[in-house]
Amino acid sequence: MRPVSQQFLDAVRDSHKMRAEVIAVPGHQTGVNPTGTQIKILGGNVVSDGTADVRASLDLTTEPALWPNDHTDVLAPYGQELFVRRGIEFGDRHVEWVSLGYFRVESPAQDAAPLGEVEVTAKDRMAAIVDGRLVAPVQFALGTTLQEAFEQLILDVYPSAVIDADFDMTSVVFNRNMVAEEDRYAFLRDLADAMAKDFYVDYRGIFVVKDRPDPAEPVFEVNAGRNGVLVEMSRELTREGVYNGVVATGEGADQTVPVRALAVDDDPASPTYWHGVNQYGLTFGKVPRFYSSQFLTTTQQAQAAAAKMLRDNLGLPFSLDLAAVPNPALEPFDPVRVLTRDHDYIHTLQTVTIPLTAGEPLTATTKDQTSIEIGLS
Repeated sequence: MRPVSQQFLDAVRDSHKMRAEVIAVPGHQTGVNPTGTQIKILGGNVVSDGTADVRASLDLTTEPALWPNDHTDVLAPYGQELFVRRGIEFGDRHVEWVSLGYFRVESPAQDAAPLGEVEVTAKDRMAAIVDGRLVAPVQFALGTTLQEAFEQLILDVYPSAVIDADFDMTSVVFNRNMVAEEDRYAFLRDLADAMAKDFYVDYRGIFVVKDRPDPAEPVFEVNAGRNGVLVEMSRELTREGVYNGVVATGEGADQTVPVRALAVDDDPASPTYWHGVNQYGLTFGKVPRFYSSQFLTTTQQAQAAAAKMLRDNLGLPFSLDLAAVPNPALEPFDPVRVLTRDHDYIHTLQTVTIPLTAGEPLTATTKDQTSIEIGLS
């Protein structure tokens, strides 16, 4: 969850005045307080999907006068960026803002031109990495650090980009030559996967390589009733997209036999138990996923990658779709406690939609991922 004060979290549960801003920002700024030109908001939202290559996208409706007639106009799709934030204005007129990120303008559209409202779609900065396919292979020699590889491929697209990791990327060294062929993003994503990390652009406009939050430690409570925020909820049980085993294979340095690891659901109390009948007499069956990467060069790396992918897909095959009073600090993979009249759930958020106008709920999809005990071999 993005950092906010307790006062902010308390205000979400009470009547409050919401504020939202969209700012056209020059110069590829980062951080939560950029400078630029405010854009009038007539409607829109920010959708964050933790499973997508480009995690966050913006849909914005604004006034007709902002239709771009020149390639330098703020809504022209030639690299212009929009910074979005939502906040709460307190009684003393102080506003606590929550950044929702930086978005590259993709497409402005206008029905009933020239007097109709302008509809803008935009994507976070990862879109440029996805688009920026390599025109020639890039080779990284034995001894190249992970930090050097990420910097070379990202700074080539965004020279002023900031990269943030929750581990020392200079301590991870390639023990064989590596080649990035065409797909810049896929190469970086696979590197992050090999480190058992997620790779995305966060609310500060920074490229991050980090672990997901602990799914068993909820950061926010979504409840109905007095001081509650839950508006409505639907729920579904499905096997689709659920694996209870992951086989990860790679290439060992100067070895003919590739490294290999298997991670499985090893909890007899789990409904997706790998080893046959669980303690409740139920058999989910063996449903493995297979993953292969040139970056897995040690058994330890293969085990870590397999365990991460299993965590990402494992858990009760149970999802919730919910609408709630917006807490704009929530992000994909944040664990939340959902309290209803008949049950108490701890789920991780998969997608989160934050509206930019008052009176609309936050919508989200979730998945139960708390019952995880992983066996490795």
